[in-house]
Amino acid sequence: MAGPLTGVRVFEAGGIGPAPFCGMVLADLGAEVMQVTRPGVPHDRFDVPARGRRRIALDLRSSAGAAAALDLAAAADVLIEGFRPGVMERLGLGPGPCLERNPRLVYGRMTGWGQHGSLAQAAGHDLNYLALSGALHGIGRPGEPPVPPLNLVADYGGGAMLLAVGVLAALQERSISGRGQVIDAAMSDGSALLGALFHGRRAAGRWLGRGENHLDGGAHFYNTYLCADGGYVAVAATEPQFHAQLLALCGVADDPAFADQWNRTQWPAHKARLADVFRTRPRDEWCRLAEGRDCCLSPVMDWDEAPFHPHHADRHTFVEVDGFAQPAPAPRFSRTPSALPHASSEASDADLRAWGLSQRTIDAARIEPPR
Repeated sequence: MAGPLTGVRVFEAGGIGPAPFCGMVLADLGAEVMQVTRPGVPHDRFDVPARGRRRIALDLRSSAGAAAALDLAAAADVLIEGFRPGVMERLGLGPGPCLERNPRLVYGRMTGWGQHGSLAQAAGHDLNYLALSGALHGIGRPGEPPVPPLNLVADYGGGAMLLAVGVLAALQERSISGRGQVIDAAMSDGSALLGALFHGRRAAGRWLGRGENHLDGGAHFYNTYLCADGGYVAVAATEPQFHAQLLALCGVADDPAFADQWNRTQWPAHKARLADVFRTRPRDEWCRLAEGRDCCLSPVMDWDEAPFHPHHADRHTFVEVDGFAQPAPAPRFSRTPSALPHASSEASDADLRAWGLSQRTIDAARIEPPR
């Protein structure tokens, strides 16, 4: 293994959504991640966020399984879990017993609503947390319902990535104090934090309704356009010099109607005009015409195209793992680069002994033998 987290051991209590994504990020950065799964959960090689792990099936409701898990926590630097509040406590694996065994443990908790609050025990998913944060209200077109932005915002941006930030911050603090601590990462909190810019703009009176602002599709210079072949281009020519290049590309630079870039009353007409222009050529032809111009125009790639774009090929942004393309680790490090990610695999007895488990504990707790 390589990467800046080489030597860091992470115990990941298996789950779905943001906690495994956080585990993937830590594994990509070089951490040794041991994922504990429920008995009977098959390995899915297409589950990209599960890559880079050793995994073992433990019945945490049994005394042998819970004892083995507590031994893993005692050997770990970090524990991450994504269950509802109270579940780990009922299993005997809450922060109390884990930190008693291992006072240096960084205990990361990933939930939708947080460890306390009136909704702490309520069910929910990404869209619910995003909705309550206020962020979902701002995503979509005017007069239309808010649009679910995949599960990128609450699950991954406000959840997994902020949990990873919390883990790294707690590890840094531990290097000074020598003590671990508990991280309460809530997707509702993280989604709210991601909206920081827009709270400021609303307070200043510079943010209007959904789809009427320059970052949400209201402006002609920050939008997507259909092309002649059914493909799309994205333009983000916010600065005046880039806006001028966009207008030149579209052949409307001399039209006085476009003179005032920030005249919001003209944005709908400008969008309609540019939409007509972009429908005259195929997507890739627009991209060729835009080469060498700072007009901030990009092709909207589909999932299959993106790995083969020349820029991604130059940077090896996508790699092949387990027979198919998937995103490479990010970000990049100059001195401790991450190794190529690898598929997850069953933990061997030797792996578990390296974590301090006795063979007797392994034999008593193991549900599925290593393949």
